[in-house]
Amino acid sequence: MSEPMMMETAETTTQAAPASESPSGVAATAEKLYGGEQKATTTQDSQAADAAATSKAEATDAKTDAPAADTKPQGAPEKYEFKAEEGRAFDPEVMEAYSAVAKELNLSQEAAQRVLDAMAPKMAQRQQAQIEAVRAEWVTNSKGDKEFGGDKLSENLGVAKKALDAFGTAELRSLLNQSGLGDHPEVIRFMYRAGKAISEDRFVGGAPAVGKGAPKGFSDFADVLYSST
Repeated sequence: MSEPMMMETAETTTQAAPASESPSGVAATAEKLYGGEQKATTTQDSQAADAAATSKAEATDAKTDAPAADTKPQGAPEKYEFKAEEGRAFDPEVMEAYSAVAKELNLSQEAAQRVLDAMAPKMAQRQQAQIEAVRAEWVTNSKGDKEFGGDKLSENLGVAKKALDAFGTAELRSLLNQSGLGDHPEVIRFMYRAGKAISEDRFVGGAPAVGKGAPKGFSDFADVLYSST
């Protein structure tokens, strides 16, 4: 075959080739055969899902950052209501002063109660230590008292006990024991003098005797004992 014919044949073959066999046509056919349209749709769905997830995450972050409606900061109440431990009671004046400070600091009821719960035991211990120190001082002073103390302390306490037995009640004994006043030198002095008056059938200090025997009642005894005549 001559060269012109070869060229003409090649040109004719090229022109006669179907469009579906061209690169673009093959690609279009492949997309139809192998789901090209479905792939495009899947890509769009994936993009939509990503956008929805991003929107949901942003909404969650916004909700987290926003302050909750029921977590507003609580300040001092109009009036504090403090609870003491069972068997104990707070001093009203102390609580009034404490409430004023707590309100000034804008403490909530819960916060103020927590501070009080932490401090109350320490305050009670301190108070008890002070009471015991005072009682110890009373005992020391009574032992060294010039009138009834010293070497004859035990004997003179026996004399004081006579007055307590004669005029005291169960309630008085309980008060003297629980408060510690039974160790106070002036209380002992009073009972010692009263006991001597009963024993000697007369009153100390030159006071006139009230008949024979003990006074009829504690009021009669006190009237004579504290009389200025």
